[in-house]
Amino acid sequence: MTAMIRELDTVVLARDLDTYGLRCGDVGAVVHCYADGRTFEVEFVAGHGKTVAVITLTEADIRPMQRQEILHVRTLVPA
Repeated sequence: MTAMIRELDTVVLARDLDTYGLRCGDVGAVVHCYADGRTFEVEFVAGHGKTVAVITLTEADIRPMQRQEILHVRTLVPA
């Protein structure tokens, strides 16, 4: 059973999304949970606060961030 994902949760991308220049491991925030409980709007933001993308993703595309994980910085390469 996967952990429940809620609005405003910090989540980790589970696969590359080349269309947006996002990579597996990038961190986003859930801004909306759909009624099915398995589909989410996730916002990805650059370090200076500009939104990179808001994407509809499924529970297979993201996972909750774990307490023992640490954030990492990388340069965003535009798609």
